[in-house]
Amino acid sequence: MGLDTVYRTLIAQAEITDGNRILEIGCGTGNLTTRVKHAHPAAEVIGSDPDPRALRLAQRKADRLSGIRFERGYAQQLPYADGEFDRVLSSMMLHHLDDEAKPAAAGEIFRVLRPGGRLHLADIGGDTTGGDGVIARLIRRNHHAAGNLGDAIPRLLRGAGFDCTEVATHRQRVVGRLTYYRATRPA
Repeated sequence: MGLDTVYRTLIAQAEITDGNRILEIGCGTGNLTTRVKHAHPAAEVIGSDPDPRALRLAQRKADRLSGIRFERGYAQQLPYADGEFDRVLSSMMLHHLDDEAKPAAAGEIFRVLRPGGRLHLADIGGDTTGGDGVIARLIRRNHHAAGNLGDAIPRLLRGAGFDCTEVATHRQRVVGRLTYYRATRPA
């Protein structure tokens, strides 16, 4: 889908350092998770997704990497301890959740981040207009994706307790405008 720029941007914004524990929620087949591990070999990286088939493909991609694993889990019921991670990454996952699941997912992300830890999220969001292309017009009609538009994502994350800022927008060739967010769990 042409998400290379999205992955590079998220990894750079996350400012990962040696020894960090990183969780990607909705990792799918592990593209972002494995890129994080390649970019930061001394970080511990976990990809979580509810789809066992996608996780099997992800594991194959990471076959020769150490310090990386893939586990089954839903964003709204993460199987991790409180304060376990330094960073949580999310790429094009939030718009797949229904409106009832989004607050639970935001709360779970907040819970598993250590104080001072950060969420770095890229998704359909912000002020998408009809001028952003055909797919963007269709997305605006999709109930789940439309629930991300305007200030919905910052409101969602602030409601879970995060300090949230919109970092940047990026025009993506398939889905139109993507927005990057950084949300910090207060120390």
